[in-house]
Amino acid sequence: QVQLVESGGGLVQAGGSLRLSCVASGRTFSIYVMGWFRQAPGKEREFVAAIRSNGGSTYYADSVKGRFTISRDNTKNTVYLQMSSLKAEDTAVYYCAAGQPRHVELQTAYGYWGQGTQVTVSS
Repeated sequence: QVQLVESGGGLVQAGGSLRLSCVASGRTFSIYVMGWFRQAPGKEREFVAAIRSNGGSTYYADSVKGRFTISRDNTKNTVYLQMSSLKAEDTAVYYCAAGQPRHVELQTAYGYWGQGTQVTVSS
């Protein structure tokens, strides 16, 4: 079992930055692909970014490429999402997820999810 707890969300002005963190319980964090997803009001949850277990490969949605950076620290059981140049359309609840998906964008391939953290970008 893995429990995930996100933090770092909040209210920020457009153009600003935030760093989200997701801490995982359990001793097997390092074997999992970690992903970030988001759900805006009235929209379906969507893929944002993912990172392989050793941190060697990262993946991003086109909408955040060049603005967001995913990283992980396996010694701290933590995955981060550094968000810069934030836009109003980035407003959403952000979730981290853990799994061993072949296709990192596929939500159903992640077995563990956090409760989410709200990010609100004011324009």
